[in-house]
Amino acid sequence: MTDGRSWQGNWKARLYERVRERGYDSLTAFAESRPTASLEALAEELGPDDVAGVQVYDGLVVEAVRSKQVTRLVRGQLVRELWENLPNGWPTVLDDTSRFAVAKALGPWIAYAPDTHKGRARELRTSLLANPPPAGWRPLGPDDELLRTLLPDNEA
Repeated sequence: MTDGRSWQGNWKARLYERVRERGYDSLTAFAESRPTASLEALAEELGPDDVAGVQVYDGLVVEAVRSKQVTRLVRGQLVRELWENLPNGWPTVLDDTSRFAVAKALGPWIAYAPDTHKGRARELRTSLLANPPPAGWRPLGPDDELLRTLLPDNEA
């Protein structure tokens, strides 16, 4: 956890410098090499004391908008939330305990989704709850077949 140092100085330049130091030409390439890592884990790897997960996500959104890959980013963030909150994959039964874990994954994911994709994210949530995926489902990345079916690319 950072103590405010992440916001000191030119944090965007620092973020990209750290990404380049690790051999990546973009934050997206860095993040996609770790598709199941949480934003906090990515931030920790880039700077345990001076990079925050929200900064990583901010940079990812900027790059996704520029490359017209926002839907892919949104799917990728869902993967990260599912891995963090459903370590055994999608629950077999949605009882009170598992419903809370699912909500803990889907709630922040919808909150993180750019405004242009919040409606589609809510629809995906509704679809997953109405027609749950197979028990144990844990997508490995944004190109997961079920995720691409539920949230297809639509950028022009």
